[in-house]
Amino acid sequence: MPGRLLVLIFMGLLTVNKLFAADLATATVEQVELPKLSVVDATIEAVQQATVSAQVSGRILEINFDVDDYVEKGKVLIRLRDKEQRAAFDAAKARFEEAEKEYTRVKDVYDKKLVAKAALDRAEAQLKASRAAQDQAKEALENTVIRAPYSGIVVKRLVEVGETARPGEPLMTGLSLEKLRAVVNLPQSLIYTVREHKEAWAWVGEYQDTRVKADSLTISPYADPDSHTFLVRVNLPEGDHHIYPGMYTKVAFVTGKEMRLVIPRQAVAHRSEVTAVYVKGEKGIDLRQIRLGEGLPDNQVEVLAGLSAGEKVILDPVAAAAAITLASQTK
Repeated sequence: MPGRLLVLIFMGLLTVNKLFAADLATATVEQVELPKLSVVDATIEAVQQATVSAQVSGRILEINFDVDDYVEKGKVLIRLRDKEQRAAFDAAKARFEEAEKEYTRVKDVYDKKLVAKAALDRAEAQLKASRAAQDQAKEALENTVIRAPYSGIVVKRLVEVGETARPGEPLMTGLSLEKLRAVVNLPQSLIYTVREHKEAWAWVGEYQDTRVKADSLTISPYADPDSHTFLVRVNLPEGDHHIYPGMYTKVAFVTGKEMRLVIPRQAVAHRSEVTAVYVKGEKGIDLRQIRLGEGLPDNQVEVLAGLSAGEKVILDPVAAAAAITLASQTK
C-alpha cells in the first residue's frame, strides 16, 4: 500500500509539472546548414583620409577644430578673410542684374519687331557672360569657408590663425569614420577558400560584441615574401559602429558549410557558472546543462552539446523555473 501511494504521488507531480509546462512558449532545436568560419585577428583602418587645401588666397581668421577633434560633415573647419572675394561677387552680381534688365528690355523691343535679331543676340551673350562671372565670383567667395568633406577626426593641422593661405596649400588632414575597413594578414592555407566564398563578418561595437557582414573583400593578388600572408581588406558597411582606426578586432571568413544546432538566444539561462535551457518533454520540464558555440544572426546561438535536434526548449527561462517551483510545492 505505501508503495502504491508513492507511485500515485509521483504520477500526480508529473501531471502538475506537465500542466504548468503546457502554457509555456517553446522553440524547436533545429539543425541548419550554416557557414563554416575561420576567425583571425584584424586591425581597423579608415578608407578615406584626405587633406583639405585652400582654393583661394586669404588670411586665416578662424580655425574651429584641432587635432583629435571629431568633426561632422559640412562643419566649418577654417574661415579665410573674404573682403576681396565679397567685393568681387557684389560687382559681378550687379553686372548680371544690369545685363538681365537689358536683355529683358531688348527682347521686348525685338518682340515688337523694332530691333534687329543681332541686338537680341548681343544682349543674350552679355547676359550669359555676366551670369558665368557671377557664378565664378560666388564660388570664390564660398571657397573662403573650408568645410569638412565628411564626418571624421582631425589628425593634422598645418596652419595657424593669421597666416596667409594660398591656392593649393594644405590646411588640415582628417580621416573618415563613415567608411571603415578591417585589415587582415591572411595565411596562405586559407586564401583559396576565402577567394572562393568572398564572404566575411567583423566584430564591432563598444565591447566588440556585435557582428556585421562585410560589404566586400579586397584580396591582394600576391603574398608577402617574408610572412607568406595575403593582405585582405574587409570593407564594412557605412554607419557608426563604435570602432576607430587602429583598434584591434576579429574577422570571421567563410570557408565552407556545415550543419549546426541552433536555438533562440532568449531560451538560454545562466545559473552561476552553469549555462542551461529548460527542455519541455513528455514528462514535463527538465533543466538541461548545455555548451554554447558562437552567436549567430537573428538572435540565434549555436549549441555544441546538451541538446538534440527536434527537442523543444522553453523561450522564457524565468517562467519555466517558476513552473518547476510551483510543481514542487504541490508535494
